[in-house]
Amino acid sequence: MQLIQQTPDLSAYLAADEAIDHHHPLVRETAARLAAGVADSYEYARAAFEFVRDTIPHSQDSGDLRVTWRASDVLEQRTGICCAKAHALAALLRAEDIPTALCYQKFEVVHGLVAVRFNGAWHRQDPRGNKPGVDAQFCLDGERLAFVPDRASNELDYPVLYAAPHPVVLDTLTAARDRPHLWQTLPTAL
Repeated sequence: MQLIQQTPDLSAYLAADEAIDHHHPLVRETAARLAAGVADSYEYARAAFEFVRDTIPHSQDSGDLRVTWRASDVLEQRTGICCAKAHALAALLRAEDIPTALCYQKFEVVHGLVAVRFNGAWHRQDPRGNKPGVDAQFCLDGERLAFVPDRASNELDYPVLYAAPHPVVLDTLTAARDRPHLWQTLPTAL
């Protein structure tokens, strides 16, 4: 699949916004801590990915009823669904000047992930969190995502790389009063 930048301006994929608040002190502290133990931006990107994937449980898996959507809140509360975890990873990567896009897949509901730009190409990464049957890995040579769409079931990969969260996704997250409400209102398509 060919990934398509929503905007040709690469600086848009380094910007902060309400959800990807990479200037927030907690995001900056976390980024600095992760960067201290690595040799280069590639190792940092892997460390940030593994941090979000492994230390912030997916709220559906953990049973956490809270809904987070802002990167700093995901890091502080240590919970989030896939889209919120993607916001957190995007903020950590952008904090270290790694261009990062938000991208989506369609299953029963929209699934959120990120794409990082290395060596002139975009590489999708899925920080959702592993569990039995899900083994997402940081990879620049192919993809090791949590899920692969089944075309026969109308599942798909959206090719657009967004600089900011898709408005439908962000509106749904910010309007949810708890995870059960969120699960009833998650978009089924973009």
